[in-house]
Amino acid sequence: MNARTEILDRIRAALGDPVSASPVPRHYLRTVRCADPVDLFLDRLVDYRATVHRCDGGDLAATLATVLAGSPSLVVSAHLPAEWLAGYRGSVRRDGDPAPLTVTELDATASVLTGCAVAVATTGTIVLDAGPTQGRRALTLVPDHHVCVVRVDQLVTGLPEAVARLDPRRPLTWVSGPSATSDIELNRVEGVHGPRRLEVVLAS
Repeated sequence: MNARTEILDRIRAALGDPVSASPVPRHYLRTVRCADPVDLFLDRLVDYRATVHRCDGGDLAATLATVLAGSPSLVVSAHLPAEWLAGYRGSVRRDGDPAPLTVTELDATASVLTGCAVAVATTGTIVLDAGPTQGRRALTLVPDHHVCVVRVDQLVTGLPEAVARLDPRRPLTWVSGPSATSDIELNRVEGVHGPRRLEVVLAS
């Protein structure tokens, strides 16, 4: 008998027979009330130091062209809609077409453009699940500038509603503003764990 087995045997002996588990009540709050989820979401984004743009769905390509005008190079997923890039005049690389880009190639790219899976108004959080408009996680972690398109119909008020829309088997990335951390003296450092700049285009 080794020490680990002896310790576990003593614990089992001290606990005695296991008691039948009682059902755990799960009467969780499933919805969060909010007068205007869009305004709340935008307020949270600004508070996180993200840049926000609003547009109608028909103006999305023109808005993205303006947002990305100063960006000479762009990476997108292989399945990002071509119409999103109709007005962009820089260099575009599609990850996975024909092969995944290396970390070095991603690091040399100025910006990344993605969609999202869902967004949460109360927390200002955007969730990515590696869907067709997003691509793999590395795309949104390496480039310094992330432009993310959020459709109004992807916006929910609270976290329970967001979780209900997500598939837990997918690789989920939860983004609340640009990458930022702080040391013990609360000196803010940006861009350590992801993009230093986050721009959100909210499309009606």
